[in-house]
Amino acid sequence: MEKIYPVLLLAAANIPMCFAWYWHLKGDNKNAPILLVILISWSIALLEYSIQVPANRLGHRYYSVGQLKVMQEIITMVVFAFFSLFYMKEKLTLDFLYAALCLVGAAFFMFRHAF
Repeated sequence: MEKIYPVLLLAAANIPMCFAWYWHLKGDNKNAPILLVILISWSIALLEYSIQVPANRLGHRYYSVGQLKVMQEIITMVVFAFFSLFYMKEKLTLDFLYAALCLVGAAFFMFRHAF
């Protein structure tokens, strides 16, 4: 059961990270001074790092660094898909599906000896 905690923390960390990276691309934020955008994004990213670092530290008890990285990428794509749909109001294309299939392959190879 404890193996799920790092996964949940990684998912939680990805939510603020999407905002840190992409919030400024929406609406009037596009015209904000770049230095202000950087400072706001760094502030948001601090929250992400405060969750991400403990997630990886805890996760490394159960998973290899490679497994953690592949998990992170899969979680990132899932969170980013929801972020794109509901915050940025963009449509998902078949490219998301193709990328997801590539990540399924990555997960297979990183975890095939774990089970």
